[in-house]
Amino acid sequence: MSMTIRLDDALKEQLDRLAAATQRPKSFPAPEAIREFIEFNGSQVQEIQQAIKEADAEKFASEDELKQTLAKWALDAD
Repeated sequence: MSMTIRLDDALKEQLDRLAAATQRPKSFPAPEAIREFIEFNGSQVQEIQQAIKEADAEKFASEDELKQTLAKWALDAD
């Protein structure tokens, strides 16, 4: 698959310098950058979707559970 992306001038210049310094094509870092973006954001989206399901099912921590968690991290629960 191929794709076209738009870069601002500053980012394009940085990419040009990196490509020249590493003797790699400008497209070389794109697949890895996209892979990292998907892995990072994909897991966040999954966690958010799971939290929404739990909230919709009214699965909330009790006041005691909240106090225990806050006490564990030495935070004031009141």
